[in-house]
Amino acid sequence: MTKTPIEVVKAFNRAVEIKDYDTAVKFVSDDCEYTNMPMGTVRGPAGVRSVLEPFFAPTIENRLEILREAAVGPIVFLERLDRHLLPTGWVNLPVTGVYEVHDGLITVYRDYFDLATIQSKWPS
Repeated sequence: MTKTPIEVVKAFNRAVEIKDYDTAVKFVSDDCEYTNMPMGTVRGPAGVRSVLEPFFAPTIENRLEILREAAVGPIVFLERLDRHLLPTGWVNLPVTGVYEVHDGLITVYRDYFDLATIQSKWPS
């Protein structure tokens, strides 16, 4: 059964949440454009993994809580509260994710967040 765009995005986020990158990148197209605002753009499954894996490396647990969601055709918007447990405690980061899904794969992925919010609390 084919997943809807919002189901694809939620499955991707569930895999990222538990740091299962092998599963997560199965939802990403070979030409996916991932922009982690304001940090830059990478392409494809390897590019997505190259950003997410080191970022989540110091976390003990992650909770990507969806606060609001909307989908119109292939476009999905998720307002999230990304919660990351570090050895020093929980860090909360409000994030808005914008995704485009075609043929069951994420082709465009952008996360918008305040860089200063995370830099002040993240291990260097």
